[in-house]
Amino acid sequence: MTDTLDEPIYKTDALIAEDIDQYLEVHQHKTMLRFITCGSVDDGKSTLIGRLLYDSKMIFEDQLAALEADSKRVGTQGQEIDFALLVDGLAAEREQGITIDVAYRFFATEKRKFIVADTPGHEQYTRNMVTGASTADLAVILIDARKGVLTQTRRHSYLAHLIGIRNIVLAINKMDLVDYDQAVYDGIVKDYTDFAHSIGIKAFTAMPISGFKGDNITGPSANTPWYKGPALIEHLETVEVDQVSDQLKPFRMAVQWVNRPNLDFRGFSGQIATGTVRKGDAIRVLPSGKTSTVSRIVTLDSDLDEAVAGQSVTLCFTDEVDCSRGDVIAASDNPPQAADQFEATIVWMADEEMLPGRPYWLKIGTQTVTATIQQPKYQVNVNTMEHLAAKTLELNAIGVANLSTDRQIVFEPYETNRTSPNKVLGGFILIDKITNATVAAGMLHFSLRRAQNVHWQATDVTREFHAGLKNQKPAVLWFTGLSGAGKSTIANLVEKKLARMNRHTFLLDGDNVRHGLNKDLGFTDADRVENIRRVGEVAKLMTDAGLIVITAFISPFRAEREMVRQMMQPGEFIEVHIDTPLADAEARDVKGLYRKARSGELKNFTGIDSPYEAPEDPEIRIDTTAMTAEEAAEAIIARLIP
Repeated sequence: MTDTLDEPIYKTDALIAEDIDQYLEVHQHKTMLRFITCGSVDDGKSTLIGRLLYDSKMIFEDQLAALEADSKRVGTQGQEIDFALLVDGLAAEREQGITIDVAYRFFATEKRKFIVADTPGHEQYTRNMVTGASTADLAVILIDARKGVLTQTRRHSYLAHLIGIRNIVLAINKMDLVDYDQAVYDGIVKDYTDFAHSIGIKAFTAMPISGFKGDNITGPSANTPWYKGPALIEHLETVEVDQVSDQLKPFRMAVQWVNRPNLDFRGFSGQIATGTVRKGDAIRVLPSGKTSTVSRIVTLDSDLDEAVAGQSVTLCFTDEVDCSRGDVIAASDNPPQAADQFEATIVWMADEEMLPGRPYWLKIGTQTVTATIQQPKYQVNVNTMEHLAAKTLELNAIGVANLSTDRQIVFEPYETNRTSPNKVLGGFILIDKITNATVAAGMLHFSLRRAQNVHWQATDVTREFHAGLKNQKPAVLWFTGLSGAGKSTIANLVEKKLARMNRHTFLLDGDNVRHGLNKDLGFTDADRVENIRRVGEVAKLMTDAGLIVITAFISPFRAEREMVRQMMQPGEFIEVHIDTPLADAEARDVKGLYRKARSGELKNFTGIDSPYEAPEDPEIRIDTTAMTAEEAAEAIIARLIP
């Protein structure tokens, strides 16, 4: 460590010099606190973290020299050290004097280890703030003593509370700039108290500080004799963390992998999320509901008689129970719920807006399923807490919506099970199926009652029997291409030829379907998604009846075509790309649609002001510049019926 800092504050400094082994032993068993700093722009979040790193002796000599040089070159504190530069590492951050990305820093004191996330204050970086808050145990909400409670203060307080952070520190910063006036401090605390109670924050710890001058950071400040509470470091060292209370909750462990090194051993590995498990305990595997008893608790070193929240173990059972990755092992007499329809709060993090009805991967704990989201019930204006009507969610928007999954998942309401991301059964992320990008984070509220009331009714006449009666194999010929490509013409020819071969078919044409089933839908991206979802469900029912289904839809998005493919049995979905260049399709313009789109009379027209995502690997590709409609129909039937 640098020798230019003040004298050591912590006893561990001396311990390092005297007995490094003992220091490492003590350090290993310290508890960990994850916290974030948040609030309005220029409230001093980065400066505060820099001060904590400085005062906890976490800066090396070369870092301090670089900090002093940078402070003179790009700092905002004149010739004095600008502690914010220890955190704002991006060039853009230093140039603008703001925080853009989430910056994580580690430091330690005599009593505890810390990971602190400095989160942006700007509204356009809400997703960054939510990311930083998702693993935090505590939030330090800073307020500039000169400005009081601002809109961004309220927004970040709401987000922290929404994510589930229950330890709130209200740090009223820059007290040195208001001459440490107690009346200013008391007024801000009163204003914040009124707001906090309105959004459900029941308690918080307020303190007057100066991150720049160091007042009430590591110890009491002589400048605030009227303040009798703890210094910031003292509070951070002593606040209770969730790891303790997690052990008192019912036992939960998500299975990460099935451990089968040889024929004589079979165990289920994972990290215990909550509770305690002992040899001989009765357990239940969800969502199957199968029960057994714990015969062994295995670790790398040895078997245990007992394991608690936070430990990674392998559990063995007395019975041969079907259990795999994504399942949850729980206390037999107090299991979590399983359902496939939920209400949830969703924080949208992608540049592209949410499309209701589009399938996304939903990852919750170790479970990964397909999920679709309905139109939001409302969007939350996080500046005013007002509930607004919304058809979709855009970047940084927060809303409440219903969602459904393709199979039951094990869950608990986010309010009752908020731990780290690998443990939680109430928080989830949504992943785009095409790009694999994370597009949203969310919190489950409860399962919908209809999920318990609606069950699949088994029928005696199977889809195989239906197909046998018709002496054919069900299939979906999914025609996709630009408007004017020739989809309907070729699809009609294919159905006529199949009818002559005594095949049982049904043609679903895009225009015809919009006269009835989908007459309520427009041509926005969200409506296009719902259009294809409905057609996919109808096509699935028709294949269950043993039919060969022919569809002719632009279906511009790969995600929805893949969604329909996943609805069908393997091999039944045959994607037919009617590949016609835009110039050729526009030259035909049988319905005059391109002309209207070019003139601005027709909005959201595929190929003009709405995108078309061509198939990357279709089963059949028809080049309409190289073959006639008749030749195309023959080629398609040859592929369908060899």
